[in-house]
Amino acid sequence: MLPAAQVYVDAVGRRDLDGLVNAFHTDGRIVDVSRTITGHDAIRAWARNEVIGGTLQVLEIVERRPNGQKLLVRWAPAGSEGWRAHYDFTVRGDRISVAELQYA
Repeated sequence: MLPAAQVYVDAVGRRDLDGLVNAFHTDGRIVDVSRTITGHDAIRAWARNEVIGGTLQVLEIVERRPNGQKLLVRWAPAGSEGWRAHYDFTVRGDRISVAELQYA
């Protein structure tokens, strides 16, 4: 797995809000199904309210690109059984520039 994507996955597992936010560039963007979340402050609020406390299991790397990769994951928000999703990370250097999260 790409190091930047691994940082994101590990931060979710540790419930590390700062670690998750810092996996992104300061102008990083998340496309969560149909919502776009841009910048550290917005990513922090989104992650605090919707991600931290959930569980994320990587099932498979389904696509590799020079600047990113798409993962098939099982995402379960706190108190939920969860669902399968595609997390498509585009990286710039050692951080995520865009994370696109879509139902699988």
